[in-house]
Amino acid sequence: MSLIACIENKREIIPQLDLILNRLNVDSGGVAKTYHTFGKAQTIPEIVSDIIARVKSKGDEAVVECLKSIDQVEVAASALKVSAQEFAAARECISLSLEQSLQLMVRRIEAYARAMMPKTMVWFEEDEGRELGFKFSPIESIGAYVPGGMSASTPLISTVLMNLIPAKVAGVKNMVVATPCGEGGKLHPALLRACELAGVTHVYRAGGAQGIAAMALGTESCPACHKIIGPGNAFVQEAKRQLFGKIDIDMMAGPSEVAIIADEGADPSVLAADLIAQAEHDPVASSVLFTTEYRHIEMVYAELEAQLQVLPKGEIARESLSRYGALCYVESLEQACLFSDHLAPEHLELAVSDPKALLPMINHAGAIFCGYHTPEVAGDYIAGPSHTLPTCGAARFSSGITVYSFLKSSSLLNFSKLAMQADLSALTVMARAENLEGHARSAESRFKG
Repeated sequence: MSLIACIENKREIIPQLDLILNRLNVDSGGVAKTYHTFGKAQTIPEIVSDIIARVKSKGDEAVVECLKSIDQVEVAASALKVSAQEFAAARECISLSLEQSLQLMVRRIEAYARAMMPKTMVWFEEDEGRELGFKFSPIESIGAYVPGGMSASTPLISTVLMNLIPAKVAGVKNMVVATPCGEGGKLHPALLRACELAGVTHVYRAGGAQGIAAMALGTESCPACHKIIGPGNAFVQEAKRQLFGKIDIDMMAGPSEVAIIADEGADPSVLAADLIAQAEHDPVASSVLFTTEYRHIEMVYAELEAQLQVLPKGEIARESLSRYGALCYVESLEQACLFSDHLAPEHLELAVSDPKALLPMINHAGAIFCGYHTPEVAGDYIAGPSHTLPTCGAARFSSGITVYSFLKSSSLLNFSKLAMQADLSALTVMARAENLEGHARSAESRFKG
C-alpha cells in the first residue's frame, strides 16, 4: 500500500476528497455492529439507550454499575465526585514547566474569548417610539466531556482549557466535567489541574455514555447541565445525539483533519511534519496537501517516509496517511482554495507568502493558520482560539467553540402607544389573513374606549 495518495491530475482530486469526507460512514459501522453488554447482544444505539434509561432511573448507582461492567473499574458512588483534597494533591504533582505552559494557555484563551465577547445588551430606535434591541445571557450550567482522564496515552489536558475558559468568560456559573477514570478511580493529575485553572465547579469520574447521561439528566452527585460539549468515542457521540433536545450539544465530533495550501516558498520537511501532526491522532484522521509546486509532491513524500521512521506513533500516522491522506498538485492558489472549500477542513494552513490575500477566497474552514510559521499545533495549545472545531465537512454550516457557544440571546421590544397605534392596521391585517382573530383583538384592545 502506498504511503499516501499522490494526485497530479486535478480531475482525480474531488473523488479523493469525497472519500475523505465519507470516512466516518466507512469506519464507524457502529449502528450495525453488536456488542455483548448487560447480558445481551446490542448495537451502539441500543447500548446507549439502555444506559440512559438506567441512569435516569437509578442515578449514581447505575453509573457505578456501568463503570464496573463496561470499563472494568470499581468506584463507590460516594467517590464519583472528585474531592478538594484530590485537586490539592494534583496541584502538587505538576512540574513547574507544565504549570507555566498551562498558565500561558489560560491567559491566551481568556484574552481571545474576552475579545470576542459581545455587549450584553443593545437598544436601538428605528422609528420614534419603536425601540428594539437584544440581550445576551449565559447558559447557566454546562457539561464538558473530556477523554483521556484515566492516565491514558493522550490525556486531553488542553481540551479542558479550550472548552471551558470560553464558558467561564461567557459567564457560565456551573461547569461540570465528566471523564473516564482508571483503576481505583485514578485521574490524570494534569487534567485535574487544568480543570481547576479553568474554574470547573464539579469533576465527575465517569466516561462513555454513562458520563454524558449523568451530566444531561443529573444524579445524586452530578448536577444536571443545559448543554454538553466535548469530543468522545462512538458511544459518547451517540449519547449526545440521543439526548439532544433535552439538552443542547456543541457538535457531533469526528476525527481530526488538516488541509494545507502551499506555494513554492514552503519547506517540504515542515509540510510533512504538519501532515504527520494530524495523522498521529487516529487511523481515520485526514491530512491533505494542495501545492502549486510540482516538486513538492516527491519531496514531501520522501520527508514523510523519513519522519515516520522515528515517530513514536508512526504506525497510526502511516495508516491514517495511506487511507485518508493526499498530496495534490494544483495549477493555482485560487484552485487550491476551491478544493479546500469542497473539503471544508477542520484546520486549514496557508503556507504561502501572502496568506491574507487568500482569505476572501476561503469560505469553509474551522480555523485558518496564516503563513509559513503558523503551524496548526499552535492552535492546539498556545494561540488562544479553541481547538474544538467542526470536522468531516461540518465547517460548511457550523463553527468551533467560542464564547458564543455559551450565550443565548433574547429579543427586546418597547413600543410607545403612538408607535403601536401607527402599526395597528398592518398588524391586524396580517393576523386576520392567518385566521387568528384573537391576535388582532389583542392589539386592538389597547385602543378601545
